[in-house]
Formats: sequence, C-alpha cells, structure tokens
Amino acid sequence: MDRPPMLELFAGELRRLRMAAGLSQEALGERISYSASLVAAVEQCRRLPQNEFAEECDSALGAGGLLLRIRESIMRESLTPWFREWVAIEQKATALRSFEPLVVPGLLQTEDYVRALLEGASQLSGDAREQLVTSRLARQPILEGTSPPLMVAVMDEVVLERPVGSPKVMRAQLLHLVDVASRPRVHLHVVPKAAGAYPGLNGAFVIATSPEGDDLGYLDNQLKGTVVERSADVLSLRQTWESVRAEALTQGQSTKLISEAAAAWT
Repeated sequence: MDRPPMLELFAGELRRLRMAAGLSQEALGERISYSASLVAAVEQCRRLPQNEFAEECDSALGAGGLLLRIRESIMRESLTPWFREWVAIEQKATALRSFEPLVVPGLLQTEDYVRALLEGASQLSGDAREQLVTSRLARQPILEGTSPPLMVAVMDEVVLERPVGSPKVMRAQLLHLVDVASRPRVHLHVVPKAAGAYPGLNGAFVIATSPEGDDLGYLDNQLKGTVVERSADVLSLRQTWESVRAEALTQGQSTKLISEAAAAWT
C-alpha cells in the first residue's frame, strides 16, 4: 500500500531532527519516555504518530511546532473525502448532539475500543486500519481545552453490553465514559432497554450547531456518511433527537448504569 505523503514527511523530519540533535533512536526514546522500537516504527512509516508522541518529539527536538503541523496534515490526509467536510463542521461546532444505538460515539471511544471495533467491523487492515484509528482519536481533543463544545451524547443500553474487544477493553471503555461525563461540557445519557422500540433505533446521527447558530446533521451508513443541510431534514433530525432524549435516563442514572456495567466486565 502506498504511504501517505505527509506520513513520509513526518518520518523524514523526525529522523532529520533526531540526527541533527545527535540522538540515537534509543536516546530519543529515553528522553520522551517512549520505546526505541516505537521511534523506529514511526521513522519507518510503520506506525502513525499519536498526538502525545508528536508533542514530546517536537518539544525534545526543538522543532517549534513543525512536527505537530505535519501531524495535523496527516490527519486531514487520512480522512476519506466525504468525511472531511463533517470533521471541519465538528471542529467548529459550539454544540454536538450525538445518538448511537450500537456502539460508543466516536468522540468518546478509547484507543483499544476503536481498534477492536475496526478489527471486527471494518474491511480495512494494516496501515489503512491504523490510519483510521489515529484519525478518529485525533478528533477527540475538541472536547478538551478552554472552550470545548457542549456535547450531549445518548446511547442505547445495548452499547454497554455488546462485547467489543476483551472484557478488559470494555471495562476500560465504560470507565472512560464515566470519567468523561464528569466534565462540565459533556452530558451522557443512556436509553434503557425497557424503553422498547423508539425512533432512534432507525440509526445513528449527530446534530452540530455552528457558531452562527445553525444546525447541520450527519448520518452514517455502510458506504459513506452524509452531511444533512436541508431545513426539512434537519428539522426531522431535531424531532427524532427530542424523542430519543425523552426516553433516556438522567445523567446521574446513566453514569450509575454505566458504572455497574463496567463492573460486570471482569
């Protein structure tokens, strides 16, 4: 498989900066608290650089943000064309309302959960799959920082019970949800199985509110995602959202249920 050009650029610049600093892969690894084998894997384009790895390398090698800027380009390059538009919308949104009936919402997934999910549900493999793991994780920092969007995430209780990866992966994922729900700008809710059939079961969707106050929707399917802009369609999504939200437990009830589900994954 052809390597993404920006990934090759990152690898080349990392190698150049490391050698200019007179550091071996082992020495750089020690300085940034990563293994020499990981440094080697990134320099050989066998691993995509995670954000923290890029930050540590950039700081240790005095790159002045160069490696971080290249990594941002890698993330844009790794996104499928039809998804780039939504990610741009997501990054600027002041509020996100997300419903997932089958899996944990992407912005709230742990790395191990993402990888296990893609191993089981994606036809991609090798570098292509790893690239998708990295690009998904790269979206998550929008929920951090000084002015994150308000995120209200609703998921079906089935999500807590479906084994994605090992019990250890599931336990860590659910505990991560409890932790994320403690942030002031994140609200997490679960629709209990007792709700029976409800409109949200027709499929996952997200509604993003732009800085101008307009709403846009996003729908995903087996082939590609679709950005929803038509007023009538956005209104339909809002109505479905209200129906879903009405069936969900309170945040306190939801986090309690998630904590209990986490304890069951042993």
